Amino acid sequence: MRAIVTGATNGIGEAIARRLAGAGITVVLVGRSDARLDAARKRIDAEVPGADLVTERADFADLAQVRELARRMLAGPAADIVISNAAVVAPLERRTAEGRSRTLTVNHLAPYLLLRMLAEPARAARFVVVGADPRSLARAPVDLDDLDFTDPERLGEPVELRPFRAYGRTKNMNAMFVYALARRLDGSGITVNGAHPGIIAGTGLDGESPGIAEVVAAHYGLADVDLPGPDVGADTPAWLATSPEVAGVTGRFFVERQAVATADHTTDVGRCDRLWNDSARLTGLPV
Repeated sequence: MRAIVTGATNGIGEAIARRLAGAGITVVLVGRSDARLDAARKRIDAEVPGADLVTERADFADLAQVRELARRMLAGPAADIVISNAAVVAPLERRTAEGRSRTLTVNHLAPYLLLRMLAEPARAARFVVVGADPRSLARAPVDLDDLDFTDPERLGEPVELRPFRAYGRTKNMNAMFVYALARRLDGSGITVNGAHPGIIAGTGLDGESPGIAEVVAAHYGLADVDLPGPDVGADTPAWLATSPEVAGVTGRFFVERQAVATADHTTDVGRCDRLWNDSARLTGLPV
């Protein structure tokens, strides 16, 4: 078996890759830096002797690199598992070379582009998209009129929480993408599911927004909570990717290995299709 794991150079992504490698699966580690990829490969090698690992560099803030990554993957051995895990909490003013929100691009547009391209060949595979807590995100519907966060005031107060709120909206986009892609791939042999890894320490999400973790912890009452590490966060995504219990299950969202309902605004077909079509235009894919 062969798996592709994005955001695999630290945190939950690396923990997922380590679990899959330990199960004897060839794992393609995807990250934006050769140095970080090499360090992650060495750490996994140390814990899983003989792990079959491949490294692939692609910066998810650059859709041209994502497109080339997909083409390389399609030209090589077919993937049985694709786990979309890469994510970032970036300052709202940080834009990509194309002028788009870095948070939107890394967290939603890049996985949208990658998974759509990898879904083109008809073959059996499991796609898993790592999302976030559906209960808290029920209060953060995607603003379909401002996907790119061009008007920060629409993210509310306090100002210092806006980057995290933008991140939360992209996580709702992930859930909407799961449902929309699953519908379009129904009967193809490719299953698509989402997973909340839990509230996890050591994910590196705040790497581009120093101090945001403390702001979020204080606002949501997590400052004194002892959070579990990435190995706990890897459990549900890795289980979805490999367990016979969920073979053939598609279009669902899981928390602690249990299928759960997400907010109506994430499942509404009209909203999901609008996000799908706008994302297609932003990534240059057919609607």
